[in-house]
Amino acid sequence: MKYNLKKMMWVTLGLLMLTLPAVADNPPDEGMWLPLLLNRLNYVDMQKMGLHLTAEELYNINHSSLKDAIVGLSSNGGGQGFFCTAEVVSAQGLIFTNHHCGFNAVQSHSTTEHDYLTNGFWAMNKSEELSNERMCASFLVRVENVTDSIIPFLSDTLKEADRQAKIRIISNKIRKKAEEDGKYDAAIQAFFSGNEYYLFVYKTYRDVRLVGAPPSSIGKFGGDTDNWMWPRHTGDFTVFRIYTDSAGYPAKYSNKNIPLKASYHLPISLKGIKKNDFAMIWGYPARTSRYLTSYGIEFNLAVQYPSLIAIYGKNLEVMKERMDADKAVKIAYAGNYAGIANTWKNYIGQSKMLKRNHVEEKKKEIETTFIDWYSKDPALQKKYGHVLDNLKQAYAALVKVAVPMYYSNMGASGLDIIQIAGKASAIEEAYTKKDNAALAKAIEVYKSTVPSLFKDKDQAIEKNKLAEILKLYFKNVTAAEQPSIFGEIAKKYGLDCKAYAEMVYSTSVFASAEKLNKFLNKPKRKTLEKDPAWKLSKSVSETAAKYSNAMTALRNNVATGNRMFVAGIREMDPDKKYYPDANSTMRMSYGKVLDYYPADAVHYDYVTTLYGVMQKEDPENEEFIVEKKLKDLYLQKDYGKYGENGNMIVCFLTTNDITGGNSGSPVINADGQLIGLAFDGNWEAMSGDIMFEPDLQRTINVDIRYVLFIIDKFAGATKLIDELTLIQ
Repeated sequence: MKYNLKKMMWVTLGLLMLTLPAVADNPPDEGMWLPLLLNRLNYVDMQKMGLHLTAEELYNINHSSLKDAIVGLSSNGGGQGFFCTAEVVSAQGLIFTNHHCGFNAVQSHSTTEHDYLTNGFWAMNKSEELSNERMCASFLVRVENVTDSIIPFLSDTLKEADRQAKIRIISNKIRKKAEEDGKYDAAIQAFFSGNEYYLFVYKTYRDVRLVGAPPSSIGKFGGDTDNWMWPRHTGDFTVFRIYTDSAGYPAKYSNKNIPLKASYHLPISLKGIKKNDFAMIWGYPARTSRYLTSYGIEFNLAVQYPSLIAIYGKNLEVMKERMDADKAVKIAYAGNYAGIANTWKNYIGQSKMLKRNHVEEKKKEIETTFIDWYSKDPALQKKYGHVLDNLKQAYAALVKVAVPMYYSNMGASGLDIIQIAGKASAIEEAYTKKDNAALAKAIEVYKSTVPSLFKDKDQAIEKNKLAEILKLYFKNVTAAEQPSIFGEIAKKYGLDCKAYAEMVYSTSVFASAEKLNKFLNKPKRKTLEKDPAWKLSKSVSETAAKYSNAMTALRNNVATGNRMFVAGIREMDPDKKYYPDANSTMRMSYGKVLDYYPADAVHYDYVTTLYGVMQKEDPENEEFIVEKKLKDLYLQKDYGKYGENGNMIVCFLTTNDITGGNSGSPVINADGQLIGLAFDGNWEAMSGDIMFEPDLQRTINVDIRYVLFIIDKFAGATKLIDELTLIQ
């Protein structure tokens, strides 16, 4: 559920398509609902569960409301989707999010001399707050249903690719108008597999500064071992501040900028939580697949997950060996490693829990109900009778091209030297066209990127990655499906991929910044054409394009089938309240604080305490190191106003329905007060993105009182506490 692996996640999750909740009524906790529709669909149920606020206090586009405290974090602005959620907690633009959401920002400011990942960072005044060039914070301005501006202009006879092209043309016109010449960011998102479309308009701030982060021993306590697990004892939070220009408008970083004057910020409850308390979560969940058919699950388990687990697992193995040996390398690769590790473990968990929770069988039951329904009516039979068969055939075709696609796109194409060499394609094109002006421009552009291409890169890691991924490629992809250059590699080097990698890095001009700059200062076409990394990159990119194009065409067939399937399901039971799959747009879920029983004779309480941190302490394991000051505070029971009956609550569970992108989302009580930050899901419900598991599915949250305890008593950053609105 964590980390900003945008390219990785969008490619892989795109293959899952959209999926479907059970046809029966949803459990009361299930659903990531559009706030726009909460008054019509959810408000009465929320009141019954304990909510004390009015619908207008939650969501209002004309006046400030709770939704105005919800922040989408991104690298490119509100129109591109969000990697995490944050919430405004002070009138001066202070925002809270997860430690793992701010991890890359903290890492970017860290050095061996100032290791903020290990030691934490606290700005004791605003002048010490650190800028983050690519971090953006977006607020939702309005949402508009634009289905009637799109669907009527799409012919039923259009092929899927042509349909999508037409949608893009229409959407771009609507979006451009909504952006008002750059005043706003806008995006149009498909819902219910393309049966509905909504416009989202955002105001995006591009000066977001790091204010505070606990040491990783607190913010990442438990590391990869505890990831997705309960009981959890992680202080998963980071603090940022949003800045504006002097008039209050969004602006790029400037030392003249001022803190955002927030229109709404969340008050913070110190009253604590108890079992069955109402809890709602607002944020930007990334992707779910609740309408996925049994054929999609079969494909994932047989092809997609095993391929990606192997590729990501090998990358982690190579990185960890060097990171353990060199502190500077560990800092440089920390964010990359954490993101890949999270995704890798996610796929392992999904694989296990889809089987354990019998999700494929449950999907087949839904499909049987669907077939029984349309079979009773000749008109419905004509409309929907082919849908499931077409989906079955589309997934069967995907199987034939998926493995080489994953290894060429997610494996080889992700290798550092292949990416760097690939950027010389503009130079080759200029040589081919004999266009000296274009050649000079291409060289100039390439030169400007060299520092960033080699920043925070360790050649030993990248060289070993090349060797190990090639080994996997040779092992798991047939010779006929491999890039053409692989035949030459096999002939000259056999299966000794390490020797080949040594040759590439010792001879290629793309192996180091020094070599590359030397080449760009005196480029020769013959040098480029003979370069081993260039030849490898070109061959891999050709294969990647071949299988990507094949996958795109086949995914279009799946998309057509999904759209018809979801339309049919909704037509079959028109009185049911349907929620759309998550797609990085603002959603609200509601549930309660609750324990659970993960297995026979096993019971998990709904809270963990600082005592559990001390129980897990292991000075020999970096994942379970406990800071001396934290231990002293524990021994002295010095919890201040944040403790409860002599204990310090660390984390708690709720039944809320969330997914990746919800990391950092506020957990809010019945009175609209912040009680925690959502940061993870539980292992037993790792299949939850595909089917909600009401008896098992839990959201893991860090208690807001633990966050404040760390800021106040551990870090001594009391000025931050003074900014907050605390409710005793």
